[in-house]
Amino acid sequence: MTRLYKLSNGAPVQIATGKLANENMIQNWIAERPELLGLDLLIIGREVVAPDRGRVDLLGIDADGNLAILELKRDRTPREIIAQILDYASWIVTVSTREVHDIAFKYLKKDLDVAFRERFETALPETLNESHTMVIIASKFDASSQRIVRYLSETYDLAINTAFFAVFEDGGETLLATDWLLDQSEVIERSETKAKGPWSGLWYVNAGDGPHRSWDDMQRYGFVAAGGGEKYSGPLNRLHPGDRIVVYQKGAGYVGYGTVKAASVPASDFKTANGTPLLEQPLKQPGIARTGEDATRAEYAVGVDWIKTVPLADAKRFDGMFANQNIVCKLRDPKTIEFLQGQFGVSLG
Repeated sequence: MTRLYKLSNGAPVQIATGKLANENMIQNWIAERPELLGLDLLIIGREVVAPDRGRVDLLGIDADGNLAILELKRDRTPREIIAQILDYASWIVTVSTREVHDIAFKYLKKDLDVAFRERFETALPETLNESHTMVIIASKFDASSQRIVRYLSETYDLAINTAFFAVFEDGGETLLATDWLLDQSEVIERSETKAKGPWSGLWYVNAGDGPHRSWDDMQRYGFVAAGGGEKYSGPLNRLHPGDRIVVYQKGAGYVGYGTVKAASVPASDFKTANGTPLLEQPLKQPGIARTGEDATRAEYAVGVDWIKTVPLADAKRFDGMFANQNIVCKLRDPKTIEFLQGQFGVSLG
């Protein structure tokens, strides 16, 4: 049970629980702001017809083009809602990329390519719905049903979880708190490991050569960078000294392999191997300074000891290689790893 407190005269005072007049309000809020649950999604459908199964409350798509089924418990029993969302998943797995576009256009009244770029500020992947997640949304869930969700997720590696919301009343104000049954990142990690194989230990990093950074500078001064908002620079915090990375440039291919030597810092604070501040070096792309912009959009840099790099013109690629718009993610694809072992001498030891 979620409890909420406020400090009064230096002491915690519990805030009374409340109740929504209509749980459909939750569906409305999540449809508009899925981040209320900590979900980075674009909602592409509401009351989506699943043939011979019913209607999916909310259907979302993430930055990788994978789908998320969001289902509110409402007045159904916990076991009924678990069975229902599994039945919806049995349909979702059959939905083609073309059908995803059709579902999205019906709800968004615009092409998915446009809405996706507006939401994630990147291009829509060509292939959609390679995997999916299931989220049950409830104000409460009995212990037996919680055990079932844990069992499905932790034993069978299904991407299923329960998000809780709790309502509180304080001085005429209604407060909303949200929480998860399981750590959602761990749920996704287990599911991806089952579907795509165990993690290789390699991190995939987007080079992002363009108006604010240059791959030539990154090679020369030993770093990878990202910026333009926490959404882009934040993923660099996943990299720690000793991590091995492979670097990809969109539209070109893989261009580098190295070991992280320093954690992410603002580019303005980054120092090159000889101790000289990066911004005092003769840079091919001085736009990395992002002068005059909001500080939250600053460039950040991670120090790298390069093992092998190639110019963009010599980028390495093959049909079917792993490539997506993530700034940083775990590389699992066996064919891509084997290819990089041959091209860059990538080590998995």
